[in-house]
Amino acid sequence: MTTTATTATRSRPRAGTRTKTVVTGIGVASPIGLGPTAFWRAALRGQGGITPITRFDTSGYWGKIGGQVPGFQADRHLQGKLLPQTDHMTQMTLVGTDWALRSAGVRPNDIADRDMAVITAATAGGYEFGQREMQKLWHSGPDHVSTYQSFAWFYAVNTGQISIRHGTRGPGAVVVSEQAGGLDAIGHARRQIRKGVKLTLTGGIDSSLCPWAWVAHQVSGSMSRRTDVRRAYLPFDADANGYVPGEGGAVFVLETEASAAERPGTRIYGEIAGYAATFDPADRSRRPGLGRAAEMALAEAEVDPADVDVVFADAAGSPEADAAEARALVELFGPHGVPVTAPKTMTGRLFAGGGSLDVAAALLSVYWGAIPPTVNVREAAPEYEIDLVTEPRYGDVRVALVLARGRGGFNSAVVVRQHL
Repeated sequence: MTTTATTATRSRPRAGTRTKTVVTGIGVASPIGLGPTAFWRAALRGQGGITPITRFDTSGYWGKIGGQVPGFQADRHLQGKLLPQTDHMTQMTLVGTDWALRSAGVRPNDIADRDMAVITAATAGGYEFGQREMQKLWHSGPDHVSTYQSFAWFYAVNTGQISIRHGTRGPGAVVVSEQAGGLDAIGHARRQIRKGVKLTLTGGIDSSLCPWAWVAHQVSGSMSRRTDVRRAYLPFDADANGYVPGEGGAVFVLETEASAAERPGTRIYGEIAGYAATFDPADRSRRPGLGRAAEMALAEAEVDPADVDVVFADAAGSPEADAAEARALVELFGPHGVPVTAPKTMTGRLFAGGGSLDVAAALLSVYWGAIPPTVNVREAAPEYEIDLVTEPRYGDVRVALVLARGRGGFNSAVVVRQHL
């Protein structure tokens, strides 16, 4: 049964006076769909994308489930010469970037090469490519290692390959802040727009579903040991027991309103209205900074907490982390003060791609007027005092707040606003 979002009368969000950064293109690779349309339809259905791992033999591992991107065939989208020199995550990123540019209606030479920037997020680079080449080194010797290993493993490779493919000569960077990276990349991309760049390609698509990476997941101490895909990843549930890894993410075209107006009929999904980041020290000498990041992002966007229609939560899936996020939400919005959702329960946590995919979901929520659900969680634990969305809600969504936390103390927040 679907429920309807509240439509209580509130003040409209203030638009601010700074140059607006709008999103005109979205490219998605996710465990529940390729492209924004397939992803969005699946998200509103509450479709589960966490399945038993088939990408490698898990018989020697206790972790056996994850969010895999189905149906992605790189050779259908990329030139053959790119395939032997790129990792799976780079291939998905390049295809996602192509989709985003087509979505925005940007053709080659529409924008001068020095007016285009590329800012991506990464966690650790091309895991699968690196593992394959190490196996060659071990079993066959150094003469059998691909020359492309010199860059295919590197965490900055996606920014470089996008820049080469699309001939961009503006600023280029990569942000490495684990789960927070997708939001941080978007924040830095918006900064480049404000500095005068006309268009930025940004976001993150990540993948670490291979034996080498799986060992790292298992020793993290935060991964769920359950193999039931419906009971393994349960953020804010009384039965929460850890996260489930996944792959995928989203790439965006960010630009100014003026740049978008140069292409008549260009669709604007929404505005990146605010961004902020904080850092928690390892000694925990301060309260977690997630709430401060949210406050600062809302303040920069000139949005009051009462004007926020939905929060896309970080949703770590462990009792301690979920309790800290719930406290931050209650302090900012009051008990049950704002709808909270975690569509990543359908996909797993995607690391550098997770925040990006949540921003894609937030933009689509604003554009289409709907909130996707948190699946598999029947209700939030009462002590958290949050209004967890467990069925789709329909109604006007004008402002969405997206939160993310990365291992090591990273906290980030992005405010997405309806384009007025």
